[in-house]
Amino acid sequence: MSEDAVAYASVLRLSRADMNILGIKDAYALHKVVYGLFEDIRSENEKQASTRSGIVYADKGGDFNMRQILMLSNRKPHQTPQFGEVHTRIVHSDFLKHERYAFEVTLNPGRRDKQTGKVVPVRGREGIEQWFKAHAPQSWGFGVNPQNLQTGQISVQTFEKSGRAVTHSSATLKGELTVIDKDRFTRSFTQGIGRGRAFGFGLLQIVPLAAAI
Repeated sequence: MSEDAVAYASVLRLSRADMNILGIKDAYALHKVVYGLFEDIRSENEKQASTRSGIVYADKGGDFNMRQILMLSNRKPHQTPQFGEVHTRIVHSDFLKHERYAFEVTLNPGRRDKQTGKVVPVRGREGIEQWFKAHAPQSWGFGVNPQNLQTGQISVQTFEKSGRAVTHSSATLKGELTVIDKDRFTRSFTQGIGRGRAFGFGLLQIVPLAAAI
C-alpha cells in the first residue's frame, strides 16, 4: 500500500450462477466467500482473541441477475477469484480530510444489560437512532445531524455456525455526519463500527459534502 493510502475499496459482483454454485443462502455463507478472497494473515490465537481481520463489507443486494458486495480492507483481495468479479481501488488519505460526509451504514444495534451482562438488541427506530447518535461522538469520532437521520430497513439476520443458531438484529441508517475526532473517525472508517463486523455490519459508506458557502 502506498504511503498516502489508508485502505483498499473493492466491489465483488456475483452472478446468479455464481450464487448458486457458491451456495450463498445466508450471511455465514457470504462471510466465507468474502473472507476467502483475502490472504488469511491471522494466527489461530489471534482469531481466538478476536484480533481484527482487516476486512469490513456490506451486502448491497441487487437484482435477479447480479449481487454486489462492497468491501474495505487493509490488503488487496484476489483479483481473479474463481467465481464472480472483483474490482479494487486505493482509498487515499485525502478522502478522509473532509469535515462533513453523507453516510450509510448497516449496524447490529445492541447494548449490554447491566444486570445480566448480555448484549440485547436496541428496539424501534427511535431507540436505534438515539443509540446511534449517542455512540457516534463517544466511540466513532463523529457527530450526526439529527435533522436528516433516517433509519431504513430493520430486520433480523439468522444463520447456523458450528451447529449453533446465531441471530443479529440489523438496521440501516443514512444521514450526514461531521468529523469531531479525525484519528478516531479514520479508525471507524478503516475498521468499521459496532458489533458483527465479520458478518457484514459496520462498513461506513461515506461521500464528502462540500462546505457551506
